[in-house]
Amino acid sequence: MVTPFLPDDEKTPELREALPSTAAGIYLNTGTAGPLPRETAHAMAEAEAWELRTGRADIDYYRDSLDRKAEARASIAAVLGTDPSHIALTHAATDGMNIATWAVDWRPGDRVVTTNLEHAGGLGPLWVLRERLGVDLAIADIGTGGDAAATLDAMDRAIVPGTRLVSLSHVTWATGARLPIREIAELAHSRGALVAVDGAQAAGAIPIGVDELGVDFYAVPGQKWLLGPEGVGALYCGPSVLDRPLMTFAGYASFESMDLAANGKLWPDARRFEHSGLHLPSIIGFARSTAWLSMFVGLPWAHDRIAELAGAAAEMLAEIPGVEVLTPRENMAGLVTFKIAGWKSTAALKELSQRTLCIARTIPPLDAIRISVGFFNTGAELRSFRDGVALVAGNTPATIPHRPKIEVLHGGVE
Repeated sequence: MVTPFLPDDEKTPELREALPSTAAGIYLNTGTAGPLPRETAHAMAEAEAWELRTGRADIDYYRDSLDRKAEARASIAAVLGTDPSHIALTHAATDGMNIATWAVDWRPGDRVVTTNLEHAGGLGPLWVLRERLGVDLAIADIGTGGDAAATLDAMDRAIVPGTRLVSLSHVTWATGARLPIREIAELAHSRGALVAVDGAQAAGAIPIGVDELGVDFYAVPGQKWLLGPEGVGALYCGPSVLDRPLMTFAGYASFESMDLAANGKLWPDARRFEHSGLHLPSIIGFARSTAWLSMFVGLPWAHDRIAELAGAAAEMLAEIPGVEVLTPRENMAGLVTFKIAGWKSTAALKELSQRTLCIARTIPPLDAIRISVGFFNTGAELRSFRDGVALVAGNTPATIPHRPKIEVLHGGVE
């Protein structure tokens, strides 16, 4: 068995120092919530302290909040590769997927197409369409998502006349496969359908170039690969959806002006989809994290490092007898999903967490373990995790050697 050397970049120690939670264990769950940069936490704390001392009702506070929101739109636009005018701030990627789903003027008998690998954040709104309006929900079986040609063939069969929306992930949460979004968007548009993409496992992990993808909506969360706070996200809105006011939610932030007779003028850009208030310290933190990634870490370097480490992790795990890697090596991002023969995923992950102090998660529909490999991970961490998986895979739940009890103290309290 050949274990890759995986040399660490010279700036890795500095980056890990800026991400304190990477010292709490082997941090392999950015796909759920990434490590918060120290700089982001400080910026949010300063904003909260200012609110506590000064309050939030002064007109200057409101004007400043507009500037902070503009900064956040600009920072996420830089990550996605578009203009800030195409960015709406949301509460989560799920919020964005709901906004996108309800931007269609649905009628009973209309059709929406998705895949068999979708997260509930995108699948949930489609379930509501089916249950509430009688929309035909077609789920294309793309296997594990690793064969781009097979994926396109499945989508070609599913996107038939009457399809109004194609809703799918850029990188699937379950297997970590990267889907051919540009080609799917071209196919969908040629048949009159809009395209909404869940970018939760892509933004910050792989290069995006959303304008070149040709999609209509692209939703991202703040807390995953963008390393921001929870409860905030963004939605890219393409030119095709900004020339018609098909909206489900609207509020004070949606309008450039509104009088008491309900004569409203929507913002001409993506701000029309910002329907409600947002937590300003979180907006500040979102902007700070994305700017930190772009200007301090360097997104091209981060993307390359994630690809290198995740690919090496997949190779190491695949070499272990009894381990099945579900993530396709040809079309992967930062996620690696695998199964250990003879083990339930929850039991196996518990053993791994105790033995290696790894922070990872299971994928219940597949009864599998998923790790998220970040640019801040080290070769030593991945080798340690690989050794833990080899130990578990070489035993059954009944025969695995006894492990010493590990007590984790939090704040000095047992």
